[in-house]
Amino acid sequence: MGPPSHTAPPFVRLAAHPLRWQLLTALARSDLRVRELVSLLGQPQNLVSYHLRLLRDGGLVTSTRSSFDGRDSYYHLDLDSCIHALAGTGLALHPALRLDGTTPAAPLHPRPRRTVLFVCTGNSARSPIAEAHLRRHTVGHVQVTSAGSRPRPQLHPYAVRVLHDRFGVDVTDQRPRHLDTLTGRRFDYVITLCDKAREVCPDLGSPAGRLHWSIPDPATTGTREDYPAFLRIAADIDTRVRHLLPVLATEPQETRP
Repeated sequence: MGPPSHTAPPFVRLAAHPLRWQLLTALARSDLRVRELVSLLGQPQNLVSYHLRLLRDGGLVTSTRSSFDGRDSYYHLDLDSCIHALAGTGLALHPALRLDGTTPAAPLHPRPRRTVLFVCTGNSARSPIAEAHLRRHTVGHVQVTSAGSRPRPQLHPYAVRVLHDRFGVDVTDQRPRHLDTLTGRRFDYVITLCDKAREVCPDLGSPAGRLHWSIPDPATTGTREDYPAFLRIAADIDTRVRHLLPVLATEPQETRP
């Protein structure tokens, strides 16, 4: 081994700051807007925005324009980037701290059985894709449902196609359902995948289990050019679902930021 390094790895330099660590842990739970982070952390907006920019420039955080209010943005923790950054951090300290970069496995038999609801506006693309991915990864050990605030008559054909062709999941017979059909039911986790649906989603579970993934609608033009967007969205949702698995092995109240 060479002489000691006087420069900490990028992840350490970014995450070691107390406010940036708070931002990372808050965004590890849910996508959030700047004003929500300001309220949650009790810090001035200009300070929060400054540290978010550093995290974004460092590749640990991304942002997407809100589909509910185009003047606003949601921030999202890029867990895959964090995994790679942590792997590099370990190697910088000692060769024995090599990480393989895979997502930690979660127990497939949490007790009691978790219940998860995915919500978007039409329940025709994003939330059914999330439902299918979670079913696929947990092979029935999590009770998962999806619904929409304004459901479409049927699933989007590209959603059906991408799930079948890329992931081997057949949802041909599945039909969108309205959130109203779930009145009175309670879920451990209610995850909204649509900025518009987040604003109108009713209280169907504990606040500790209410999460938001800000994912754009892949069906924007109604043409063949939409299909690559469905491929990207399905891959993004699959990544998020994989990172959700360890969370489902904990009690919902343990996920509070």
